[in-house]
Amino acid sequence: MNTINKELALPVSDKLLLALTPFISNQPHRAVTINFRDPDYSPQHGGFHPVEVRLEKQAQQWCLCYITDFCYVGQGDYWELAKEVDFDFGCGLFQSINGVFTLETATEIYQLWEQNFLCYWQELEVFEVNVSPG
Repeated sequence: MNTINKELALPVSDKLLLALTPFISNQPHRAVTINFRDPDYSPQHGGFHPVEVRLEKQAQQWCLCYITDFCYVGQGDYWELAKEVDFDFGCGLFQSINGVFTLETATEIYQLWEQNFLCYWQELEVFEVNVSPG
């Protein structure tokens, strides 16, 4: 089965779920991690944040495990990628610079984040996409 479970704690749009479906179609593995990268993103010049999406097959459906948006933090020679926002569907938690909260409290920020992400990915086509099994 190549469908993604829609019963989630956040209002994940059908548009996003349909856009992710080709990455699980005919997938022989029970899990995939999809990485979206702007090749020009750097701490010095900015750009579009890297995003990671994890899906796992449970019974006959795929489940969205997490969506994480990363950004550079630090300065000088000490830049590193860190989680900026993390929507963890498996644990039911939302993490941001402000702390860790229940996922349901992130509804508004999630909707804004998703709208922007879909625009960057599908309309502006800024991301290179990599799929890793397992």
